Amino acid sequence: MMEGNQTVITQFLLLGLPIPPEHQHLFYALFLVMYLTTVLGNLIIIILILLDSHLHTPMYLFLSNLSFSDLCFSSVTMPKMLQNMQSQDPSIPYASCLTQLYFFLFFGDLGNFLLVAMAYDRYVAICFPLHYTSIMSPKLCVSLVVLSWVLTTFHAMLHTLLMARVSFCDDNVIPHFFCDMSALLKLACSDTHVNEVVIFIVVSIFLVLPFALIIMSYVRIVSCILKVPSSQGIYKAFSTCGSHLSVVSLFYGTLIGLYISPSASSSTVKDAVMSLLYTVVTPMLNPFIYSLRNRDIKGALERIFCKKKVQLNL
Repeated sequence: MMEGNQTVITQFLLLGLPIPPEHQHLFYALFLVMYLTTVLGNLIIIILILLDSHLHTPMYLFLSNLSFSDLCFSSVTMPKMLQNMQSQDPSIPYASCLTQLYFFLFFGDLGNFLLVAMAYDRYVAICFPLHYTSIMSPKLCVSLVVLSWVLTTFHAMLHTLLMARVSFCDDNVIPHFFCDMSALLKLACSDTHVNEVVIFIVVSIFLVLPFALIIMSYVRIVSCILKVPSSQGIYKAFSTCGSHLSVVSLFYGTLIGLYISPSASSSTVKDAVMSLLYTVVTPMLNPFIYSLRNRDIKGALERIFCKKKVQLNL
């Protein structure tokens, strides 16, 4: 992995978040509660969709996969960050660092592609309601999910393998709470031009293109909604995609803030805080957005609890 008499890097040190020592316990408790809320909230969504036959529809197939993706995405970074906040040894082995990078990219991209599939589902539901069942067939829905998993596997593997060929010198301190790709490239002492070119090309395809497809879907949705004569019909049409639009705004809003906003002098702190929003806050809020703004999820909760209550009374 190294050339000449350079030291072989076997581990990295994660500096974590810039939290004063006197506030460590407070933030540890806060992040632990946030992580447990993320796990519990997304598990409830997945279990509800599995148990309630009313939710066995294309939209909720995509939503169950998105909840699984959010749960795993948060689990890639949060347990290690929580462990490091309580430990005096914030090290992570080289192989574990690359593994974390792979799954971070995988589950982050999976959510991205699933949001595109959900946007297409909303477009068909609003613009072609009479043909919805025939267009969004089980075969198409499963194909969209499988395609999302295959594309994200390719993307994550590509970046991980390219990172594995990069050489690292004596500096093994990552000023972040996880093995972020850009932070790792800054530590490299070999040529990273290929990595940077691939990142630019792949981000254009795997991030900009899906975002453009979602925007196109909503442009078409709005044009279809404006053709509806009644205000009640317009409200109903908007309400069917309100949850998805909220999640899209949250997902891409944090990404834009992280990768597109101008770099400041405190870029390391800014990156860590924005990454925290992206990896912790967004997966935690998604179940609340879908449960608070969604009649189907509320109805599924009521039916399951009522069924349990009836069984207990019997």
